[in-house]
Amino acid sequence: MRIVHGRAESAESEQRPATVSGEAWFDPVLPATDGTMITTVFFSPGARTFWHRHENGQILQVLSGRGLICTAGEQPRPIGAGDTVWVPPGERHWHGAAPGSFMSHTAISLGTTRWEEEVADE
Repeated sequence: MRIVHGRAESAESEQRPATVSGEAWFDPVLPATDGTMITTVFFSPGARTFWHRHENGQILQVLSGRGLICTAGEQPRPIGAGDTVWVPPGERHWHGAAPGSFMSHTAISLGTTRWEEEVADE
């Protein structure tokens, strides 16, 4: 058993420009442990992840603000504070803040994350 009080000890918030368009801060809650990673992410208005997939899926718990999530081949869908999203294993997707609103969520990533290309503005 492991208890993390608030966030990972000695871990610092960081930006990850290789995986996000716009400004976002990643705050590690639980570093990679047994194939699971938990991170709280703060997105500035309009910021979003690149396309990516998770080996065993991902759970997003939206904490504040408004955002968008999109599966490849579909239209972006709105998400907001209080929403929980399940992304199935291997599903190509992106998520981030809506234009004009910040968004924060806790991401529970299961297995390896495979990062792909930046999301086009259209």
